[in-house]
Amino acid sequence: MPTEPTLTEQELITPMLKLTILILLLFSIGARGAETCSRVATVNYQEVLVDVSNKNRGEGLRYYLEKDEVAKGLLNEYQANNIPTWKSAALSSVGTALMLGGLVSSGSGNSQTTRNFLLIGGATMIAVSYLISKTNQYNNEYLLLKSVEEYNKRNTPKIFFSPTDPKHGLGAGIGIGQEF
Repeated sequence: MPTEPTLTEQELITPMLKLTILILLLFSIGARGAETCSRVATVNYQEVLVDVSNKNRGEGLRYYLEKDEVAKGLLNEYQANNIPTWKSAALSSVGTALMLGGLVSSGSGNSQTTRNFLLIGGATMIAVSYLISKTNQYNNEYLLLKSVEEYNKRNTPKIFFSPTDPKHGLGAGIGIGQEF
């Protein structure tokens, strides 16, 4: 009767080390992406903070945009689209569970294939969820820009706003304008 192989201390430490590195990597990426509160718009030659918090992006412009019903409606739609959905949370959770299952499973014979499938499948699900979320956020910025444009058509003072950060060379310079 064959005996089951026992895991050595090295085989137990390796998955835990991988998991620790993965967690640290995910936290470092999250810390770098938390710069949304630095966007500013110019109103009457003064800078106004656009994103007062990560929860209500664009809320800093609400005081001006609520004067125009169309602009206010677009701002509300922009903020509603920024709320995370249960679908993206579920996809990320299932991907994390698959990766954890792959890290915990033993790697011998046929189960090595299963382990690789769980790791790769989980990582793919997390990556797809992240890309979908970032793509939706990027495409949603159009609503905020459209809201500012609608306000500027019918109201004063004019708001000059570029949804991307000109310091890093991104964007089309939408925040630059001239009136006669």
